[in-house]
Amino acid sequence: MTHKGRIVSAVALTTLTLGLTACNDGEDAASPQESPSASAPASSDPGGKSPSADPSDDAAAPAGGDVAAPGTKFKIGDRAVLPFKYGTTKKGTVAVTVTAIEKGAEADMAPFGDKAKGMTPYYIRMKVENVGGTDLSYASLRLRGKLAGGGPTGVILVGDLPGKCDSETAPRDFTTKGASYETCSLSATKTDPIAVASFEEGDAYSAGPVLWTS
Repeated sequence: MTHKGRIVSAVALTTLTLGLTACNDGEDAASPQESPSASAPASSDPGGKSPSADPSDDAAAPAGGDVAAPGTKFKIGDRAVLPFKYGTTKKGTVAVTVTAIEKGAEADMAPFGDKAKGMTPYYIRMKVENVGGTDLSYASLRLRGKLAGGGPTGVILVGDLPGKCDSETAPRDFTTKGASYETCSLSATKTDPIAVASFEEGDAYSAGPVLWTS
């Protein structure tokens, strides 16, 4: 399924739909701190489920390195081992390496429409590795962009910008220890530059995100 874009205003929840299919309105628009939100076409997700990490799961046991505790800070280029749960059946341990946080051009935001004017996109590029050896095929993992001090950007994006920041799902063979793939999470800001990538999946990491900074 290909999701199409919406832009939600913090003042009046106004929805702008691009194309024929709309995004799931409940996923990111529910965030109490970050608004407005914008979403663009996202990569196809065969599982149709949203990922979340739950450090209480048995699969969260260390594999391929100690699991990073909530609140741990890394440098860009560092590898962080994290518990990961996708949907209701897939769970395991992954390693995430943020390889870059790249600034895009305001013009790149054109697919989001007029409400995205003044927004500068940032591309969080990462490598995801299966270190637990469980079946995580077709799962997807997303990081959020933060300002230099760790504060919210004021903008939530769902989706990607094809050719510039492609949000990839794990390949079909992402089922064995050592399997890996590369993906990109899209963030944007109207204010200060984005300088931090944040892993916030699961209650523990929502309260104490794992961060990568330059």
